[in-house]
Amino acid sequence: MIHVATEMTQLTGIAGSRLLGYLAPYMENKHERTEIFKITDSANLLKHKDDSLDNLINLQRVNDINGINNYFRVANAKLHNHGSFTGCVETLEQRKTRLFKKFPLGINLIYYMLDFIFKRVFPKFKFTKRFYLFLTNGRNRALSKSEILGRLVYCGFEIEGVEEIENILYFTARKIAEPNECCEPSTGLILRINRIGRNGKSITVYKFRTMHPYAQYIQEYVFKQNHLKEGGKFANDFRITKWGRWMRKFWIDELPMIYNILRGDLKLVGVRPLSEHYLSLYTPEHKDLRVKGKPGLIPPFYADMPKSIEEIMASESRYIHSYGQDPFTTDLTYCFKAFNNIFLHKARSH
Repeated sequence: MIHVATEMTQLTGIAGSRLLGYLAPYMENKHERTEIFKITDSANLLKHKDDSLDNLINLQRVNDINGINNYFRVANAKLHNHGSFTGCVETLEQRKTRLFKKFPLGINLIYYMLDFIFKRVFPKFKFTKRFYLFLTNGRNRALSKSEILGRLVYCGFEIEGVEEIENILYFTARKIAEPNECCEPSTGLILRINRIGRNGKSITVYKFRTMHPYAQYIQEYVFKQNHLKEGGKFANDFRITKWGRWMRKFWIDELPMIYNILRGDLKLVGVRPLSEHYLSLYTPEHKDLRVKGKPGLIPPFYADMPKSIEEIMASESRYIHSYGQDPFTTDLTYCFKAFNNIFLHKARSH
């Protein structure tokens, strides 16, 4: 049964037939319970029992919702397992396009810069977030595609599809788990990342942020969409910010990892500490081999410059076996080769 909170013509008038076509698969089965809303909070969802909906559609931009994670959690609770949740968001790129068209040349750039600082930067820091919320009540927030998709996964959803319609990004996600109960990720400049260290133990690695908040939760999604390119990097990785690419170019993002070296989690040269997902791409034999030793800040990757995941595993294996025979000479040799490639051949952080 389909319940519509407001008239359908109001909900679809702007985007027209394309939006109707996008929503059609979630409205065709009359035996499924589907709710279509245009709401800015989770209050209207609370009237439904938990696990009572098959499809939930909200045509209000997520940008106008105060307490996004709480809203996603409530949506998760009201859906059956594998129920679908459809929503929309104006991404940073779409917001820039809209503002640049709205104002005259010159003024649009100034307005966009001020808008970005107030509605993107201010909500990320505790001492400015209160001021931002006081003035806006959390409405019209500037959000990235990466952050919204990451928040969905963090709250127990799996991304099923995205589509841009009339300069708005529509997304559909499936409920596959309960929302994450761990502390919400930091959105500040310093990023705390969970990585697999020596003997398979989890360690916290510190870096300057180069990706949008919540980007770590959609690593598997990005891999499925784009796979890997040369060097083991993700192709077309929209999670990386523009200033993040600049920081990676000059290795600035790696500087906080010096603290990990001082703390004993890492050594200067060694295989890179990886996430569970990235480590799962390796063969079981190689995973067992690489977790026997302490990971490092400068990986053998930058000495050998491999171009595929198979070549990366071969490069790491050579380093690990060589280090086992002569640790000092091996690290000195690999360090020299890596710095030669970094400074002379412009190898970059990734």
